[in-house]
Amino acid sequence: MKHLLIPLLLLCGYAQAFDHGSWNTLLNEHVKHLRDGVATAVDYNGMAEDRAGLQSYLNALSAVTTAEFQQWSRDEQLAFLINAYNAFTVELILLEGQPDSIRDIGSFFSGPWDKEFFSLLGKPRTLDEVEHEMIRGNPALMDPRIHFAVNCASIGCPALRPEAYTADKLDGQLEESTRKFLSDKQRNRFNADDNVLEVSKIFDWYEDDFEKAAGSVANYLLPYAKELGVPQVKQTSMKSDDLTIRHLDYNWKLNKQ
Repeated sequence: MKHLLIPLLLLCGYAQAFDHGSWNTLLNEHVKHLRDGVATAVDYNGMAEDRAGLQSYLNALSAVTTAEFQQWSRDEQLAFLINAYNAFTVELILLEGQPDSIRDIGSFFSGPWDKEFFSLLGKPRTLDEVEHEMIRGNPALMDPRIHFAVNCASIGCPALRPEAYTADKLDGQLEESTRKFLSDKQRNRFNADDNVLEVSKIFDWYEDDFEKAAGSVANYLLPYAKELGVPQVKQTSMKSDDLTIRHLDYNWKLNKQ
């Protein structure tokens, strides 16, 4: 009977979860918190020293078939794609010799996010495909909080979390990553002098995602008013979408230690 258990579970749609343990170890060892945990920096030299471990994890990601992926739960799929995006981004930085900025990679006509340098679910892929087609383009997986989880190897990006995303903790991890990013006064804050909410360019580039989720960017940010430092008296303006929002410059320098 025991020998029949695994086949029966697979037939019922319960596939074995993907093991992100090696990626978790790499992140734990080579990503460090900054400024009370609202940001992180990556030790790319350390990642390079552990390149064999990184490439072993990347190979395991690439070995997953579409059939296997489709048997996983929604949270398992999303955790897999977020981790894949982040891990392959680290690999790209190492492949390119740790440039001063990820935007130094590629040319005027083809940037780092268009570079087809890995395979996933049986096809050659780019980072843009993973983020915009496989995650944002899939209504079953899309969650605006992914914008605070996928990391573009830049100081302006939300922090690369020093642990792997996993299905059993995904909602809490996404929420914590969101709150930490919005708590970072270098990238999001209420400017009392100008009576303006100053936020990351992420809220400009992906405005549609936040509007679809909450009606407007201001309404999406309202539950995070405390993290943003918005006074209680000004939160009414957020509710009525009557608070001016200004987008801060984005820092594209490499998020290295």
